[in-house]
Amino acid sequence: MQEIRITDNLDALFDVLPPSIVESLKRIEQFNELIEVVMDLGRPPESRYAGEHAGEQILRNEEVTTDDIEYVLSRISEFDADNRAGIARTLHRISAIRNRRNEVVGLTCRVGRAVYGTLGIIEDIIMSGKSILLLGRPGIGKTTMLREAARVLAESRRVVIVDTSNEIGGDGDIPHPAVGRARRMQVAKPSLQHEVMIEAVENHNPQVIVIDEIGRAAEAEAARTIAERGVQLIGTAHGQTIENLMANPTLSDLVGGIESVTLSDEEARRRGTQKTVLERRAPPTFDVLIEIQDRHRLLVHPDVGQAVDALLRGKAPMAELRYYDETGAVQIEKVRRAQASGARIESVEWQARPLQPSFQGGYSAPSESVLSARRPEPDTTRQAEPAPQATSASPESSEAGLPTKLREKTMQLYAFGIPRNRLAQSVRQLGVPAEIVDSLEDADVLITAKAYYRQRPKIISEAEHLNIPIYVLRSNSLTQMENCLADLFSLSSSESTPYEEAIAESEMAVRRVLAGERMVDLSPQNAFIRRQQHEMARAANLVSHSYGKEPYRRVRIFRD
Repeated sequence: MQEIRITDNLDALFDVLPPSIVESLKRIEQFNELIEVVMDLGRPPESRYAGEHAGEQILRNEEVTTDDIEYVLSRISEFDADNRAGIARTLHRISAIRNRRNEVVGLTCRVGRAVYGTLGIIEDIIMSGKSILLLGRPGIGKTTMLREAARVLAESRRVVIVDTSNEIGGDGDIPHPAVGRARRMQVAKPSLQHEVMIEAVENHNPQVIVIDEIGRAAEAEAARTIAERGVQLIGTAHGQTIENLMANPTLSDLVGGIESVTLSDEEARRRGTQKTVLERRAPPTFDVLIEIQDRHRLLVHPDVGQAVDALLRGKAPMAELRYYDETGAVQIEKVRRAQASGARIESVEWQARPLQPSFQGGYSAPSESVLSARRPEPDTTRQAEPAPQATSASPESSEAGLPTKLREKTMQLYAFGIPRNRLAQSVRQLGVPAEIVDSLEDADVLITAKAYYRQRPKIISEAEHLNIPIYVLRSNSLTQMENCLADLFSLSSSESTPYEEAIAESEMAVRRVLAGERMVDLSPQNAFIRRQQHEMARAANLVSHSYGKEPYRRVRIFRD
């Protein structure tokens, strides 16, 4: 690990705080872990810490007064349009909370630190010339890493920082020494950030542009314009993971944009999806995306385009997990995106959820929904009617007909003729240790639809030859897929569970409505259970609708 040197200029921050608050801070003595000081009118002042002493500390019993607020305001610069101010030649930031009369009634005094030597873990990526986007939760260190990247790159390249809130270069007209030889352009208003980005490229001939907090569509468009001109971009954006950006219509253009396209019948069959799918619209603005999980652990997507394409197809993209080991050396591991959070799929402990209904018309019995793991006979007529008892595909079998060894690791599923994205959604919904693979040779189980199975395509014959269990769905619905996975993993329990209680409540509601009640509202449930409740209502020739927002969305059953 590179030597870390920290400059925090705490004396400058203490000079603007009321003396009684400074005395309390010095008495606590946790200077290296101090994050911010909060002063709200009519409440005791607080200090917030990270690290081993993470939490909040009351600094004094007396409430913050108007005089305390004025004491700070008289010693800092004027607030900008985003209600942020600073202390000249430091990285500290003071943010204001105002009342309806535009008076300051609260202050958040954030400690700004210049941390040198933090780029060793990604220095090769920074120096590669590729555009890099940093993601992470607030306070994780995105801006600190951005500032250090600007300083290191400025030693050999022309670097311009677009500093909207003066968080990178500090307050005042002279940038903080932490940015080195990089030039800094300040932004008068946050809404003008995109214009300053374009101005920096057109007027100052940079090789690298550093930008913090890309959060608007205009800024995303300006970033694409800059990247297309051959300028290296290093920036941060709102969000913690690549999925956050993909789901954000304002910022999705940073990773190429998402649009709906219609596939040909042949292509849809080859992919095993519906004809209308989501695709990446254009090349990503940024070449590399880095998710900062903590200050010494990063997840790197070296090819953003490939990662987005994989996620849109329901696959787990490959990524690089980088961290410091006990000796301080940088370790790099190739991992799947779903494995990178620290709990690999192979070691996931999942909770069994029962799917055994006690009401006619609920979840179909396993023999009606799937052909449990079996090696079918050539007679397709026979296979069209599922047998009630499953025949094991291996001498080593469980009650569900699957080899026992499959339950000791992540189950590899191969989807043929069914939407991969729906199957992946079902896996996530149930929380089972399963992964969708691209090759039949890697599969433990093949899942297909009855319409495809009856045609006896080549892939079915290959699966039979390889002795791979085949599960056949009646339809491509999420319910059928979840029922299939429930059978695969024997999701059942002899104890009373929330699921069983929800089903019992649904039964009682149906009986009450059939007995004459106008309508009955059920307790809020997740989407999977609500689907079962809707099926129960339909089986009883009743009407049901869902109302409310998650996590309080519920089903109402009533007469037509």
